[in-house]
Amino acid sequence: MGGRRGVAVVLGSMVLVGSAAVWAPAGQAGGREGVTCTGSDSTAYEPGLSLVPRETRIDVRARYACTVGPGRTVDAVAELHGVSPGASCLTVNSPRGHEVVHYADGWRSVLVYDAGTALRVAGVNAVELTGRVVEGRGAGQPARRTVVLLPEQSPTDCLTPDGVRHVGGGTQLEIGPA
Repeated sequence: MGGRRGVAVVLGSMVLVGSAAVWAPAGQAGGREGVTCTGSDSTAYEPGLSLVPRETRIDVRARYACTVGPGRTVDAVAELHGVSPGASCLTVNSPRGHEVVHYADGWRSVLVYDAGTALRVAGVNAVELTGRVVEGRGAGQPARRTVVLLPEQSPTDCLTPDGVRHVGGGTQLEIGPA
């Protein structure tokens, strides 16, 4: 693996693995099972990201494989809708949002993210959202969503009137026992 994409994959993997190391494994803390989901997402920005920070709506569609208990994994799909008060091609500033995860076993989780940070390294954005599950599987437990985003368009699109409108990347969702 070489070039920019290879560096991005390595950096993204390091961020996701590092974030997983600081949370308790699913089902091992507090007597309540946690959930760990890994997968990919596609993120759309409206308006598109440019070099000028501005309020931006963020819409995400994700596909996960979720460990919901010891030795038990189910597929899931999710939609996340949020806002960043000052997003640009350089950063996604304090994103906040609402995610609904639909598990293949019929359960769902409704999450509210009320804090977020972003880090940009070598053209790759790593975004971490923290919040809690307000309904469904994991209700009352803290949640953390980490995503490593790669532009699907040329970085020079930051200079166009439409800006960067779509990115994709790897994601990890952790619902940890309270």
